[in-house]
Amino acid sequence: MQPEKNSLERGIILKSLGGLYFVENTAAPGCVLECRARGIFRKENISPCAGDFCKVENGVITEIYPRRNYIVRPPLANLDCMVFVISTCQPAPCFLVADKFIAVCENKGIEPIVAVTKSDLQSDEGIAETYGKIGISAITVDYGKDPAAQAVMDKIKGKVSAFTGNTGVGKSTLLNHLFPRLEVETAEISQKLGRGRHTTRTSELYAIEGGGYIADTPGFSSFDTNRYDIIYKEDLKYCFREFGEFEGKCRFADCSHTAEKGCAVIDAVNRGVIPKSRHDSYLAMYEDAKKLKEWELQKR
Repeated sequence: MQPEKNSLERGIILKSLGGLYFVENTAAPGCVLECRARGIFRKENISPCAGDFCKVENGVITEIYPRRNYIVRPPLANLDCMVFVISTCQPAPCFLVADKFIAVCENKGIEPIVAVTKSDLQSDEGIAETYGKIGISAITVDYGKDPAAQAVMDKIKGKVSAFTGNTGVGKSTLLNHLFPRLEVETAEISQKLGRGRHTTRTSELYAIEGGGYIADTPGFSSFDTNRYDIIYKEDLKYCFREFGEFEGKCRFADCSHTAEKGCAVIDAVNRGVIPKSRHDSYLAMYEDAKKLKEWELQKR
């Protein structure tokens, strides 16, 4: 029996607009259906979003397949990797913000990638070295080299990826360079505020040559981890991969790696094995996690 014209056994949602969903056939890239979703999803508290794999019958999304991961703001599902764009200046790099994003990625099984921009304006100040040292792909983007930013492309090809970062770091410029046809809107840096205006407002997946999809996410001037994921203080240490080799080597079995004597992680920081900026971020995030209210924990 031939399938109905507007039916798919498996498709991926590229974007939603005014109650309509645009779904690409994963078996036939380029074939996109305009669909509506079953009303029962709302009753089941399911919000179909970009990145969701789904089944379509007669122009209606009838099933959302289980998600491997999901972030709430912006709503994206089934990410393979997240590219966090950080600039050397204008705005100045903030390791804490980057580390919060990386922790969310680690907790959700998303591969974190750091792309360092504006190295032509100021040295990357060891940003790439800091993350490369702990096993996270960190790429300094140099548009003067040919092919510029190819290393970023190589990391995301064939995957579902999202680009994010503080407003003004050059995220849209990087996307324009990698994917000129997308014509992602760019904005000038506000010299007065030290940050740019928001240029991306919706979540949308774009198919890329060679296979895979990318999503450009809204820029932000601050970052609240709890909007993306709630991480218990007891679980936070597992979101810092460099702590792993010291697990079980502390004097106390329930060591929080914050201030205890005989802590193997703190010793590693003092010896320069673990970057101090990473441990500083961990301490700040641990304090925030301790302040979580019960109702926030129940949102998980």
